[in-house]
Amino acid sequence: HDSTERSIPRPHDAAQQKTCESGKNKRHMLKNLLLIDQAWRILFLSETHPGRVHDKRMADATPYPLPAGSQLLQDLGFQAFTLEGVGILQPAKKPRGKALTRAQKAANRQLARRRVRIEQVNSRVNRCRMLKETIRLWKNGIRDMVMEIGCALHNFRVRLTPSWTPMV
Repeated sequence: HDSTERSIPRPHDAAQQKTCESGKNKRHMLKNLLLIDQAWRILFLSETHPGRVHDKRMADATPYPLPAGSQLLQDLGFQAFTLEGVGILQPAKKPRGKALTRAQKAANRQLARRRVRIEQVNSRVNRCRMLKETIRLWKNGIRDMVMEIGCALHNFRVRLTPSWTPMV
């Protein structure tokens, strides 16, 4: 699972400006969590959150539809996130003032190879030009519907293209 952002115009309300502003890219954003399977299909799209909400806090508030015994691959943005009955795969964090061992570095590389696919799915969803650029639609629910359409188009492309290889 991973989060994806899409930019919106600067809100007129000062309180909304503060909640939607994303500190990392100095724009106003909306965020969603995506849950992706091994065949690159998007299984789950979370509700929309303002840009200031951290990924882990979004994940804590989201009911994940994962069966017991499944595995969830996540990055360090979800540090300390757990689900009951689900195995969590996440890279080892470098200890302060120390270095990672060779085994930890090798394990992190293996996880990074799998995580690249998740980032590629995020970029393929953002292929839809309305998601890539600033969404200037103000009516309630329209921005969420555009994100749902982008995810549905991605799943449609995955289903019709036989050359997609599943994750290792």
